[in-house]
Amino acid sequence: QVQLVESGGGLVEPGGSLRLFCAATGTTFGIDEMGWYRQAPGKERELVATSTKGGNTHVVHSLKDRFTISRDNAKTTVSLQMNSLKPDDTALYYCYAEDPYKYWGEGTQVTVSS
Repeated sequence: QVQLVESGGGLVEPGGSLRLFCAATGTTFGIDEMGWYRQAPGKERELVATSTKGGNTHVVHSLKDRFTISRDNAKTTVSLQMNSLKPDDTALYYCYAEDPYKYWGEGTQVTVSS
């Protein structure tokens, strides 16, 4: 059993930056993959970035110049650094983890406006 809690979302102006955090608790020793999805209003949930316990990281091609994913196995956390934010980045951002069952956080809202 794994529980995931996201934090760090908020309202930011275009061109600004945010850093999202996700903490895993419970039976975390079996977790391999952790990462982030996002879902904008009226759109499907889409993959943003992934990481493995062994240190591999991947950000989808369309976001890799602006987003960075980081993993801390000792703290069982994963973070997402988002720079040069655009209004189209507005979405509910979800953390996930697999052990190999996929667990989801409840999401943290990112709004890019003004």
